[in-house]
Formats: sequence, C-alpha cells, structure tokens
Amino acid sequence: MANPKILEQKQQIIDEIKENVQNANSVVLFDYRGLTDEEIKELKSELRKVDSRYKVYKNTLILRAMHDLNVSIDEHLNGPTAVAFSNDQIAPIKVLSDFMKTHKVVTLKVGLVDNEITNTETLEKLANIPSRDGLLTMLAGGMMAIPKDLAICLDLYAKKLEENN
Repeated sequence: MANPKILEQKQQIIDEIKENVQNANSVVLFDYRGLTDEEIKELKSELRKVDSRYKVYKNTLILRAMHDLNVSIDEHLNGPTAVAFSNDQIAPIKVLSDFMKTHKVVTLKVGLVDNEITNTETLEKLANIPSRDGLLTMLAGGMMAIPKDLAICLDLYAKKLEENN
C-alpha cells in the first residue's frame, strides 16, 4: 500500500492542476523534450511577459485532474508534458507558436480554450490571430476610412459644383 503522505502530496498536486485549469481561460499542453535549461528559462520568461504560467507535471497526475474535471485528453498524454496556463485565450498559444519557429523540438499536444478541447490545427489557427492591440488598430483604421472617403467624395463634389458655376 502506498504511503499516505505521498498520496496526500499527489492529491495536492492534482488539486493544484484542477484549480489552475478552472481559473485559466487557456491551457496548452506541449512536449518540451530536447530543450536545454537555458531555452526553458527563455520560454518561461516569454510566457511570463504575457501573464502566463509554465509548469511540468506527471502525466498520471494531469490525467487524474482532467478526469475529475470531466475532460478527456488521454490520447494526448504521451511522453513528457508541460502545461501553460493563462487568463488570456490566445497569448500563450502565440508565445508557444513563435517559440516553436526557432526551437523545432517543441510540439503542441492539445489545448483547452474557454474549457473547450482544442486540437493542434485549431491552436495553430488561433496563433495566427492578430493581438488585441492589432485588432483594435485594424478596427480603428476601418472606422477612419469611412469618414475619410466621405470627405474626399464631398470635396470632389464641391469642386465639380464650382466648375459648373
């Protein structure tokens, strides 16, 4: 029989995973095998910049926590697994996607975005969405184009009326 102290420690970790998943809008599981300590520090630093957390857990503990939350990701828990948690739905996905461009050993496994299981194809699509600031800039540009075009049209119309008089 397992040592009660060890079981209690494992349960604390399971509870920590559950709490992190419940409090996060985005959870990304990825394979980090092949990264050096320096590269892991670099990744953690990049994730911290977007207010995300990085943690490595045993697959069995992740599995138990996910089962408690009624989330089925069993088939994605092969090999070492790191988890990124964030309140932002897109930020950790973007950071990991950008990091993967220079560190080919990192691979995305699965994600939970707003408590929905998200496969790697969808994660890649989400990574290509512009940032919030970028989207707001695009919106402002679109909104400014309408009055600008109206002003040009009115100016041309006014010049045409002056020519006719």
